[in-house]
Amino acid sequence: MAHRVQGLQQFLPRFLLAAAVLALAACESVQTTQSGAVGVTRQQSMMLSEQEIDAAAVKEYAQVLDEQRKKGALNQSPAQVRRVRAIVDRLIPQTAVFRPDATRWKWEVNVVTSPEANAWCMPGGKIAVYTGLIEKLKITDDELAAVMGHEIAHALREHARERASEQAVTGSLISIGSSILGIGELGQQGAQYAYMGLIGLPNSRTHETEADRIGVELAARAGYDPRAAISLWQKMAQIGGSEPMKFMSTHPSREDRISDLTVYSQRVMPLYEQSKKTR
Repeated sequence: MAHRVQGLQQFLPRFLLAAAVLALAACESVQTTQSGAVGVTRQQSMMLSEQEIDAAAVKEYAQVLDEQRKKGALNQSPAQVRRVRAIVDRLIPQTAVFRPDATRWKWEVNVVTSPEANAWCMPGGKIAVYTGLIEKLKITDDELAAVMGHEIAHALREHARERASEQAVTGSLISIGSSILGIGELGQQGAQYAYMGLIGLPNSRTHETEADRIGVELAARAGYDPRAAISLWQKMAQIGGSEPMKFMSTHPSREDRISDLTVYSQRVMPLYEQSKKTR
């Protein structure tokens, strides 16, 4: 029996390595966006296709809108809807700097009546803005452009597709490893936690930083003051509670975020100044 266990231990690393190689081979290395003035150049690995993710986003977005419509919470304030759509309409043409095909997406923008200070952009340009974001922060147009630029940047970089691809690969490897080792559900859960702590969450922080940097450039090119991203996060800090420990957070710390935004908003200030001259 001891010889069998020893043999398994010797075989397992080679097997998992082979499984990892096969899983990674199924991924495609892509550059979803051009670098822009902010210089986002990281290569991404994708296992799932853009078409799969976009189709899922269209379906999910339709369900969200239907649910909010039934609750009477969809586009209740024409003034807020006009305001949000006007800002997004100025941002969309700027996406061509990062990926020309984005200007041809079937963009949709809707406002949800909710106390939640939130906004998001699904793959393919499906956008929702929550009234809590507008009202709680007493948000300016420049700050709202910073929010929407950030959310649009997630869609441009296909972060949802990247995360789904990453989870698909990792889920397969964890399942295979757990089955071979016979560690059961508890051991598999522990492996998943280890993955999230060492790989998953840091990657999410990378996504947030990329979206921050691309977002300020989109805003600047559209004629919105990129420095508003800093005041936005200062306001968010005032309405938010204590934040989680940095190493277990899916977002950068507020201090790190504001520091990075300060650097990159200054980098795109010439674009903002140029945009003001042409408007």
